[in-house]
Amino acid sequence: MASKPPENWRAYMAETAREAAAGTLPPECASVADLYPESLLRATDAALELFEVEVRTLREPSDEAVFGAVERVVLALNAINWDRQHGGPHFCTEEREQLCEYIYLTLSEHSVDVDALAARQGIDPAAITDRWRDW
Repeated sequence: MASKPPENWRAYMAETAREAAAGTLPPECASVADLYPESLLRATDAALELFEVEVRTLREPSDEAVFGAVERVVLALNAINWDRQHGGPHFCTEEREQLCEYIYLTLSEHSVDVDALAARQGIDPAAITDRWRDW
């Protein structure tokens, strides 16, 4: 099963904190240990868990049903990204790539042929979130 991006972000912050504590990280880089507020991580986990549940229930889904699930998770992630309670926008290039890969892998793990789905829509498989994504 694909690991959720917040798991990667927590591991990164823990490693950064260890390096800062050991003195092997330049002081100007130590602030990245708090890059992702816990509220952001929890909200992102919750949105991805709802997506997983929805995808698990799809049985021989239509393209519209799959894209509906993708749209809902992307819109939820948009809201999380811009929610000021998490400290402002957080999903930059690396996070965006991890989230998009997670969505692709989750669909694939639940028997959705994402490449064929994208081909039927005339888009690149990496672009299945683009219609709704603002991060």
